[in-house]
Parts: sequence; C-alpha cells; structure tokens
Amino acid sequence: MKKTIFIFILFQIFALNSIFADNDSIIIRKNDGYTIADNLDSLLMDWFYYTGRDTITFLKPEDRFKFNTDISDSIFEIRVNNMVTPIDVAYNKNVQKYLDRYVKNGRWIAPKFLGLSHQYFPLFEEKLDAYNIPLELKYLPIIESALNPLAKSPAGATGLWQFMYKTGKGMGLEINSYVDERCDPVKSTDAACRYLKSLYGTYNSWTLALAAYNAGPGTINNAIRRSGGKTNYWELYPYLPNETRNYVPGFIAIVYLFTYAEEHGFKPENIPFYEDVDTVMVREELHFAQLDSVLGIDIGQTRELNPQYKLDIVPAKVKEYPLRMRRQYISRFMELEDSIYNFKDTLFFQPKNYNYQPDEKYIDYAPVATQPEGTVELIYTVKSGDAVGLIASWYGVETANLRAWNGISGNMIRVGQNLKVYVPAALESKYKIVNSQSFDEKQRSVGINPTTNKPKEEPIDPNYEYYTVKSGDSPYGISLKYDGISADDILKLNGITDPSSLRIGQKLKIRKKQ
Repeated sequence: MKKTIFIFILFQIFALNSIFADNDSIIIRKNDGYTIADNLDSLLMDWFYYTGRDTITFLKPEDRFKFNTDISDSIFEIRVNNMVTPIDVAYNKNVQKYLDRYVKNGRWIAPKFLGLSHQYFPLFEEKLDAYNIPLELKYLPIIESALNPLAKSPAGATGLWQFMYKTGKGMGLEINSYVDERCDPVKSTDAACRYLKSLYGTYNSWTLALAAYNAGPGTINNAIRRSGGKTNYWELYPYLPNETRNYVPGFIAIVYLFTYAEEHGFKPENIPFYEDVDTVMVREELHFAQLDSVLGIDIGQTRELNPQYKLDIVPAKVKEYPLRMRRQYISRFMELEDSIYNFKDTLFFQPKNYNYQPDEKYIDYAPVATQPEGTVELIYTVKSGDAVGLIASWYGVETANLRAWNGISGNMIRVGQNLKVYVPAALESKYKIVNSQSFDEKQRSVGINPTTNKPKEEPIDPNYEYYTVKSGDSPYGISLKYDGISADDILKLNGITDPSSLRIGQKLKIRKKQ
C-alpha cells in the first residue's frame, strides 16, 4: 500500500513538471535558497490545492434564501461552548450581538467571507503553523479588514492585518512612498504571526493577546492596573475601550461562523482569483506599464497580485524586490528582463512625466494593452454618474475588455479619467459622438428610454433616517455604519431585491428616528 501511494505521488510530481515545465528556471530567482525539492513540493501542494477547490460546492443564487439562521440563542450558546480551540472563547450577550450580525443576518456577507477564505487561508495557516500558534487566528483579518489587502482605517491602520505605521515599522515591514508591506499578504502575515506570538508571551492569554493586538499593549496594561491586577479578558472587559470590548466578541462570532457554516447552510461564493502564481525578483526599477507593454500583463492584474506597490513602481534601485505574476509569464519575463527594464524607462522614471491625480496615486503613460486588429482607438472622458458597465454598453464592447484596455481593477473609475475604447473601424463614425453625448442620449442609443426607465424616487419620509449612496457602497458596508442594522434590514426597508442595483445618489431608509 505504501509503495502504491509513493508511486502515485511521483506520478503527480512528474505530471506537474510537464504542466509547469517552465517553472524549473524560476528557482534561481527565488528568495530563501529554494531548491529543486522545494519547487516540486510547491507544485504538488498546488495540485492538491486546485483539486480541493474544484470539489467545493459553491453558493447558487437561489441558495441565499435557504439558510438556517432562525435558531434560538440557547443553541448558539451550546455550540460556542463546544468549539474546540486553545483560545478562551465564551458565550454572552455581547458575543450574541455579533452572532446576530454575522450569522442570523449574514445572508450577504457570510458567503463572501467563506469565498474569500479560499484565497487567503492557505497562506495564513501555513504561517501560523510555522510559528506554532493557534490556526484559529486566521479569522482575525476578517474582523480587521474583511480580507481586503488594501483596507485602510480612518486611524491609518492598513492591510489585511491592519498594522498601524509605527507597529508595522517595528515589525520590520518596509513603509515608504513607493512600498507599503502592510499591504503585502505574505510579509504582513509573517509580521502578524510574530507580533501575536510576542503578545501571547507577554500575557499568557490569547484573548488578552487579541485585545492587545487591537488596542495596543499600553492600553491593556493600563486596564490591568485599573482593575487591580485582573488578567482575565472578561474581568477586564469594563476597563477596556469600547472598540476593544467588541473586538473579541466579534472574533468569537467569526470563529463560530466558520465552525458551523454547514449547520446553517452557508456555502462560499465562487470568488475568482489567480491561483497559478509564482514570484520573481526584480533587480531594477520597474513600472507595471512596462510589463503591460512588453509582456501584455494587464496592469490591473499586476496591482491585484502586488498590492504593496503604491505607485505601480517596483523601486529596485539598491536591492531586489519580489513581484508576483502568473506562471504563464515567468519564462518570458526572464527571457526579456533587460528589455522590460529598458522599455521607455526615461518616460516612466522622470518625475516631469508623471501626472498625479489629487486623490489617487495614478500615473498616466502612453503604452497599455494591445489594440485589437481592425479597430480604431477612441477616447472617452468619464463623467459624473458613469459606470464601467454603462460605458461598455454605449460602445458595444465587453466590460472585461474595457477594463483590460485601461488597466482598471474592478469598477473603480474617476470623473475626468480618459479611457481608451477600441471599436471596429467601420463603426468609428457611430461611436465617435458618444463622448460628447448627454447621459440620456447615450442611454437612448442602447435602447433605454431615460424617462420610462428612470427609477422612481420615493419621497423623503421625515420619520426615518436616510443614507445617500456613494461610490463603492454596498448594503453590508452601509450597515456597518449603524449599530444594530443589518444589510437585510436596509434591503427590506427599501424594497430592494438586488443589492447590486444601488446607484450613486440614491437615498436609503436606515431606521425610524428615535
């Protein structure tokens, strides 16, 4: 039997070497002295990882209304107390408040958390295991950042693990005008593990370590002094800042959500992400646009895989920097590395050519994605109220193509931004006028009558609090601004069945005035 298993593993290794034949040349570019054996182990791990993801039962739209969340608080209490973890979890009314938020009212957010976990949890678990600390700490970034590596709090905490500037620097993370390793999933996770282990060494309690991670050791030490020397989190609770009082209960609720997701019928949303990724070391200054121009790697893709580079520049002047990219580009990068660095380098690295926008570190440059054959290039200037999907429909192009041509990640565009659009040469005259048309004229051009299709605005009810929708808002994000309000509450109160139908400027009822 052992011989059979060994032969099977060898077969998979050789199969993977065939699939990823170009990867052998990667080894000499990696950090930490990677060996052939390391690379094969990595490939084998990837094979199991892909296979595992292929077996996941993802959420279907109709399943969203079949969740089992109507259970008594006493069941929650029994289940919390039965969770097996070295972290001192407990059930009380404060924990139940967050169970209500994440589980009872978790129709929209729970599947997203479960879906995103497949992207980040393998990394978190690997690092936590290496430092021999509880694997349940992988849930901490959900509380901290909702698993968004670019998350930034009003106080300046940044990244998946929400390090403040001083703490991040103290943990050895590089933070400057070009690089913020708080946004690097790998390096920030390693720093978070080291910091959490240090905090546990100070307090010998994972709940106090979590509290100190949130509020800082000084705040916890002051609470211990004011309490007369108590060292139990729940006994210290009255002496803690309000945010820290909510922190551990929220963490416990997330641990519960993942532990009992199946019992509630929660399934992960199928959130796509790049799985076939490896790392190269960059030895000279590199602009993401050079990769776009020479290798055809979409700028948005490079940003997504390397969120630590703030200005789309890898500032490798005096040392090498890591850059993640899809494996299909690795061998070409190595073949053309010098050509990539040299491609219009005087354009990309002369400050006089940079065009910084007031509220975004964005650099305009000449070369982007390849123009499709038989098309002409038109320029569209973004106006207030525009959206990526709308602009694509006005020009008769795919939304994904519009994003690729302009290095757009997601739906983030700004008023005044110039977008390239490639349309068939024979239709140039038809689409050339789009940029100068009014919004209503553009809608009529695609068969939408702005008068009959305009959403009916409900009159403002003076008995209710209202919220005006802004760019990037979601029902869940809005609900977080109000205690005791869930995304479902907002949707029901406003008669909304499709959360994606929110529009900028829309006024939403939140709750009755007191």
